[in-house]
Amino acid sequence: MAEGLGDIRLRDFAPVSMMSAAVTSVTAPAAPIVDVHNHLGRRNTGVWRVPDPDALIATMDESGVATIVNLDGEWAGELEANLDRYDRRYPGRFVTFARVDWTDTSTPGWGDRMAASLRDSVRRGAAGLKLWKDIGLRVRDERSELIFLDDPRLEPLWEALAESGVPALIHTADPVAFFQPLDRHNERLEELLRHPDWHFHGPEFPPLQRLLDAFESVVAGHPQVRFIGAHVGCLAENLDWVEEMLDRCPNYRVDLAARIAELGRQPRRTRALIERHPDRVLLGTDCAPPDVEDYRMYLRFLASSDEAFAYSSSEIPPTGRWTISGLGLPDDLAALVEGDNARAFIPALATASPGS
Repeated sequence: MAEGLGDIRLRDFAPVSMMSAAVTSVTAPAAPIVDVHNHLGRRNTGVWRVPDPDALIATMDESGVATIVNLDGEWAGELEANLDRYDRRYPGRFVTFARVDWTDTSTPGWGDRMAASLRDSVRRGAAGLKLWKDIGLRVRDERSELIFLDDPRLEPLWEALAESGVPALIHTADPVAFFQPLDRHNERLEELLRHPDWHFHGPEFPPLQRLLDAFESVVAGHPQVRFIGAHVGCLAENLDWVEEMLDRCPNYRVDLAARIAELGRQPRRTRALIERHPDRVLLGTDCAPPDVEDYRMYLRFLASSDEAFAYSSSEIPPTGRWTISGLGLPDDLAALVEGDNARAFIPALATASPGS
């Protein structure tokens, strides 16, 4: 044995696969792409995620992307800034979802105020609502108690969504491993060491199941509202659970954003889910801002039958040290996922240009 190799650290181990496998370059989508999950605003930083929108349009044209959904619309003046920068400047190429102010929960009546904020945002031109994982994990009410999605005080917000017809894209919880002990058995250990604020295990956090139960209760209990479950319904590790929600709730869709690492290690199960619900799965990337290679990776995953390929160009993959395999979807199914399903479900996209 070469001197010192017996003491090499796992973090420094970077094996190169010796397997000979197909490499398919998929550069053209089966239908003009709608990326239903992206972030183009200046949320929390004050700096636009996309410094040059014209350059992003060029990337979209090269990638076959018709429209990107911007989830960073916020409300009031910041919503107007996003609409001016994207939707109004490039008609049909962007639609922006609003948010509501979760810092405004320290006094009673916040549910009614959120409903009023959503109605105002829709009047201004917002195409939907984005709700984030801080609901249930960090946001507290006037009694300093955690607020969950199934809180009755949110009923006015669901009523406003039903009246407006715009969808709510919801990210609740996070990968299962983020709720497990941080030890040598945790498959996301490296990722959580890089991002300790993503670890939600401990008495200060609710169990994962509580968050999922609240999410499922809201979707099932409000059939008149259009819902999109971010990140494969927030539970890409358990597609049986995802499929059960799709079976029960015709008002429900899921996006693929930032979860091809999970789906690509169960390609047969993932394809079966899409085949069972061909009109219910939407392409999203959560690559902010995206580049051409991001979209080509998603197209390769959807359309090719390639095996054991990297899901990231990073030397240390961001999610876990594994590879993925493609779904090999036929063109008709790929077209639905890549764009047609989103155009059928998000009303603002019905008037957007289908071409890129």
